[in-house]
Amino acid sequence: MMRRVLMAALFLAAAACGAPDEQDRVSFAVRVDRPSFDSSRAFEDLQAQVAFGPRVPGTEGHAQQLQWMLELLRGLADTVFVDEFEYTTTAGEEFNLTNVTARFGLESDRRLLLLTHWDTRPKADQSLSEADQELPVPGANDGASGTAVLIELARMFAKQAPPGGVDLLFTDGEDYGPTTADMFLGAVHYVEGRGAEDPPDFGVLLDMVGDADPRFPVEAYSLGSAPQLVQRFWGIAAGLGYQRYFPMDETSRVVDDHLKLNDAGIPTINVIDFDYGPGNALWHTPRDTPDNTSAQTLFMVGEVTAEFVYRNR
Repeated sequence: MMRRVLMAALFLAAAACGAPDEQDRVSFAVRVDRPSFDSSRAFEDLQAQVAFGPRVPGTEGHAQQLQWMLELLRGLADTVFVDEFEYTTTAGEEFNLTNVTARFGLESDRRLLLLTHWDTRPKADQSLSEADQELPVPGANDGASGTAVLIELARMFAKQAPPGGVDLLFTDGEDYGPTTADMFLGAVHYVEGRGAEDPPDFGVLLDMVGDADPRFPVEAYSLGSAPQLVQRFWGIAAGLGYQRYFPMDETSRVVDDHLKLNDAGIPTINVIDFDYGPGNALWHTPRDTPDNTSAQTLFMVGEVTAEFVYRNR
């Protein structure tokens, strides 16, 4: 009975997001024994982050979110590392950044890294309005969505320990810009420091995972660097009934944090919906707000990631 209830709840959540046709559904005989992903709570966490205001390094919203994350994660993880570092941009701006790592299963030598970025873009450079281009990006999808999923996963891991070790890495300065010369700062700092000293076996990056109209094609750099991880993750998505939203026959190519990890020898895949709104019209604009995101999408990504983790035996 419990199994039927769990699978029924999963199907209803998928239906709310536009359920796959029956011929697309290839269900696992038994979903692995684990907690379910709480999409309502994750969406509340997404909204809470946006309510802090822009999470640009050096702003009040950035400081408030850091404190909020640390309070939550310290009550859930086995240990939490706060890694502060300074950075000077190519234009000579100086500011402080902070990576946060929440660790579970400290006794395990085999470790999985789940990562996302928690900062937001200082300027909405993709807005069609020149006036709006000077505004900061609210970052509901681009920043808050991945963070919300990882925090809810932390609650699941605290309730039922995952097999093996899991590190949740929240990188800072991923989206500063305006060019890639001043982006992916937290990932670079990680691979040069903690990632070099105690590297995980492999990683999964979650970025822009809250779009109300989701589609997660295979990211091409991920396929080139970690094809087995791609097969596992997208296969699990299909097994949970989400093949339509995780098409194996489509690819995108996105420069993101995962490239820094792959370059450092840590096989890492990127789960990203880089088509936010029609023609990607919401990306890096003031319209990156909670009303353009969806709790159902967070549920889908959270469930697939949780299944990936708990099947990692």
